[in-house]
Amino acid sequence: MTDSWLALEPGTDPAERARTLRRAHETFTEAGTVPRPVRAVVAESWRRSVRAGVGPDGTASVELTDGDLGAYLAEHPLARVMPLVRELMGTFAADGEHLLAVCDAHGRLLWVEGHPATRRRAGRMNFVPGARWAESAVGTNAPGTAVAVGRPVQVFAAEHFIRRVQPWTCAAAPVHDPRTGRVLGAVDITGGDGLAHPHSLGFVQAVARAAESQLALLTPERPGTEAAELSALGRDQALLRTDGRRVRLSRRHSEIVVLLAHHPEGMTGDELLCALYEDERVTPVTLRAELARLRGVLGPGRLVSRPYRLAVPVESDATVVERRLRAGAVTAAATEYAGPLLPGSRAPAVARLRRRLADDLRTALIASGDPDLLADWAHAPWGEDDLEVWQALAAVRPTAVARSRLAALESELTAPAPNGW
Repeated sequence: MTDSWLALEPGTDPAERARTLRRAHETFTEAGTVPRPVRAVVAESWRRSVRAGVGPDGTASVELTDGDLGAYLAEHPLARVMPLVRELMGTFAADGEHLLAVCDAHGRLLWVEGHPATRRRAGRMNFVPGARWAESAVGTNAPGTAVAVGRPVQVFAAEHFIRRVQPWTCAAAPVHDPRTGRVLGAVDITGGDGLAHPHSLGFVQAVARAAESQLALLTPERPGTEAAELSALGRDQALLRTDGRRVRLSRRHSEIVVLLAHHPEGMTGDELLCALYEDERVTPVTLRAELARLRGVLGPGRLVSRPYRLAVPVESDATVVERRLRAGAVTAAATEYAGPLLPGSRAPAVARLRRRLADDLRTALIASGDPDLLADWAHAPWGEDDLEVWQALAAVRPTAVARSRLAALESELTAPAPNGW
């Protein structure tokens, strides 16, 4: 794989680039292998799309309509910066026959505006307000992939996973809450080949940063609203510090608070139900009972509904690690990391957050090549069997211990499985 983007090289015909990508996409969907010259960010997204069960002939589903959509838009934090987004992007979208779009942290489109003819074309593939364009639902696409990876993404033509989207090009950048660092959604520009330029990515990134600055001005810290602190790394029962109290949460309450802290915009009952329980037979009544008990633990006014969300800002240790990684402060992130997020939790959404945070951190550690950071991870309980980290450590600090442990792990990896396995 390569990170080069042939359509941007001088003399490259965008149409030929599209044909090349289409052949690559067909090879991947038929054989399951990623051929050259697919960019790494796209190849990784294609793999996630396959793991999520996305088919190349699928389509987006519309989850929010009419009154439900209107109520959701009115309460969403990004509604406050839409005038700014329209001011910065509206003329560009209309003049270029493009669309400006804004999605939430779940990849659901909230606003889709721009050239009328382009909107009609986009509507035929359900690129409309209320439709879910999360990567896990429709595969590789700029707004969905941007919120999935937490960084700006540009997707050109056949880099899209679903075939009916492949005539389009899009660029999107996530918008973060300026106080908590959480992803609130993403701003996107979608259109034709005219967007196949690196300036498109820089443009949406600048708009996203302007939106974050506007949010910071519109939501100043309120006196007496001190953020609660949540410690959930390396412990099965999270510790919440709020109003001078230290509250040790039960395992289930720990999972709920971790998820709501990760989604400050809130989660519906159905979303929480799917996020928390592997057993599909668990009923909403069970969840409501847990939430009622959690209200009693947190105190009055701390947990509100429609959607369920925490009424006070929550700063979690997992958030701190994520924010430091985004800033490139790998040493600071590793120092904060006290272990896997709620390691004993089997809640599907918590398990995904746990894997993503650990994978992002270990990837950054390996890339850094810092022997001290690698050694700290390798000798921690969660890193003692991490072959790639031990390989990286042995390469930069080939001590007898590192070589011995690496040899043992490689031997285990190549050993034949016991009879009956």
